[in-house]
Amino acid sequence: MSERTTVSIPDLIAQKGKEKIAVLTAYDAPSARILDAAGIDVLLVGDSVAMAVYGEPSTLTASLDALIRHTKAVSGAARRALVVGDMPFLSYQASPADAVRNAGRFLAEGGCGAIKLEGGRRVLPAVEAILSADIPVMGHVGMTPQSFRKFGGFKVQGKSAGAAEEILQDAVALDAAGCFAIVLECVPEALAERITSTVSVPTIGIGAGPHCDGQVLVYHDLLGLSGDFRPKFVRRYAELAPVIEDAARRYLEDVKSGAFPSRDETFAPDAPPLRRVY
Repeated sequence: MSERTTVSIPDLIAQKGKEKIAVLTAYDAPSARILDAAGIDVLLVGDSVAMAVYGEPSTLTASLDALIRHTKAVSGAARRALVVGDMPFLSYQASPADAVRNAGRFLAEGGCGAIKLEGGRRVLPAVEAILSADIPVMGHVGMTPQSFRKFGGFKVQGKSAGAAEEILQDAVALDAAGCFAIVLECVPEALAERITSTVSVPTIGIGAGPHCDGQVLVYHDLLGLSGDFRPKFVRRYAELAPVIEDAARRYLEDVKSGAFPSRDETFAPDAPPLRRVY
């Protein structure tokens, strides 16, 4: 295995205003290996795994242990990209001590290079405690999915002048605390541009327009694996669902007809040991 040459946090900070940052979610080793080989800068092991992989209606059911397992899989496969583990609901809200302990598990057990958590000034004690433990933090403001019940659903935030100012101040506080990047989710384009020009660290947009320092998409949305879910801000770069369905149908036909397996696809007595078990 070649020596790991990870994109560093100073690398990302230096890209602000010079080179856009490409972020994608990843939840397992095969997808991480592919995205890493493509040159993606950051792989975010998001709590969105609850919705994208497990079919849940929100991210709230993502557990700490599950996120750490997914993070370990991604970290083990990525050779270049910075891997960021996403702290799930109730893993950092109870107390700063819990937040540090749980964030540390992401690095020690999950093998990632940083963590992400949602919220602005209200989570500053947790952010500051985690940063004091030398654990890098990516912030997240705007539409924070773990708070969707408070918002009345997954809705654009910051549309009024007062709400926009609150989100801006949250981003400024996270920047001042020492976060190395801030996700801006589902906020008006003008607000995202204002925040990006105000804070000193990169902003990563999702549904926040083109003026952010980088963009993030969910892996399954990128590849057309999310069914009918297609928000306006998602661009599908492939439509793999029908391709996979077609392959499964052809396999079904070959099994039913007896065409699979053929003789040369049957193990010989002297075949080498399997590298994968079923």
